Amino acid sequence: MEEEAELRRGPWTLEEDTLLSHYISRHGEGRWNMLAKCAGLKRTGKSCRLRWLNYLKPDIKRGNLTPHEQLLILELHSKWGNRWSKIAQCLPGRTDNEI
Repeated sequence: MEEEAELRRGPWTLEEDTLLSHYISRHGEGRWNMLAKCAGLKRTGKSCRLRWLNYLKPDIKRGNLTPHEQLLILELHSKWGNRWSKIAQCLPGRTDNEI
């Protein structure tokens, strides 16, 4: 419980983004709880994973979906339903949150 009280919540700072990005560039993604501690972040592993995958990862595409992407989403949705993570895997650079 004491450790949880120390965890930071709310918006990420530029310093935290930098710590996370530098750590991942040196050591790679994964083992998010350990990564959070080793990188010196007072965040949960889940928070670090979501920040990286949804905002900081260099190959993320931003902005509106292209017409081709929209058609592909509709096609895959009719095939797989609301399996957004699976659909996102077919759209390089897009996250399931964006789809």
